[in-house]
Amino acid sequence: MRALRRNGFRINPVWVLLPVVAYYAAFWIRPTFRVIQESFTDKAGQLTLGNYIRLLSEPEIRSAFMNTIIFTLGSALVQFVLAFALALWLNKKFKFSNLVLFIALIPMAFPPAAVGILWKTGLYRFGWINSFLSSVGLMDAANPVDWMSFRNLKAAMFLIIVDTWTVLPSVMIILLAGLQNFNKEYEEAGWVFGANKFQTLKDIVFPILRPTIVTAMILRIIAAIQVWLIAVMIFGYNVVPLLVERIAYNIDVITFGEFARKDAYTLSVIVVAIVVISVSFYLRFSGGKADDGGAA
Repeated sequence: MRALRRNGFRINPVWVLLPVVAYYAAFWIRPTFRVIQESFTDKAGQLTLGNYIRLLSEPEIRSAFMNTIIFTLGSALVQFVLAFALALWLNKKFKFSNLVLFIALIPMAFPPAAVGILWKTGLYRFGWINSFLSSVGLMDAANPVDWMSFRNLKAAMFLIIVDTWTVLPSVMIILLAGLQNFNKEYEEAGWVFGANKFQTLKDIVFPILRPTIVTAMILRIIAAIQVWLIAVMIFGYNVVPLLVERIAYNIDVITFGEFARKDAYTLSVIVVAIVVISVSFYLRFSGGKADDGGAA
């Protein structure tokens, strides 16, 4: 690296990076290794896999694992389809499209805690959800639905709806940015050679926008695996067990339990491993499909 000159002194750029390296060493690398070490040791400090064996044998953790998979796959699929459709619509630059874009971005302004409070007020028997459904004739006002009684899969499906409302704008804005940089001449060339709109979208738009789509989906997969605050804010602990929700439960509720600290450390490592594996599989899968399509 070329040295920098300042006031007659030569400064090696490597020294400029030292504060960043020191920050990561103190606040990221050291705690990360500490968590990994704690997850593979018992209370006496001896190496063991007992923490993982104990966790994986618990029904709550298996349920949390399945709920996390369902939530991640369901939310990622629904959000991509809706976000891409919305991005395609807004990219047409119709009248009032800027106003529609502004309205669509409003949910991004709500922090997760506010989202949880907003939707929880609608879940009660006489909340705003039942009031709205009754006003449009879709529900009998005398027999409202008790949304707060939902458990497990039903509650997970409702969380997918809430999460989609919250993060759909962020996925949409990434895809819309990719569409606005898309050269429409490629699409027009497809029409000239007889391709219909669906074929043009599948064979031209998707392959060219693959880097943008991959970026958006990776961000969503990582965020979906780590979701927990909305579930706790709306339903509380233990209603929709999720992997990160179990970490918060061990730290916040059973702080002084016999295995609370070890379980929190072990679950943290498991979540990181799942994120890395999921992203790696997605990158491999999306890259392989693109290569196959390009070769064809």
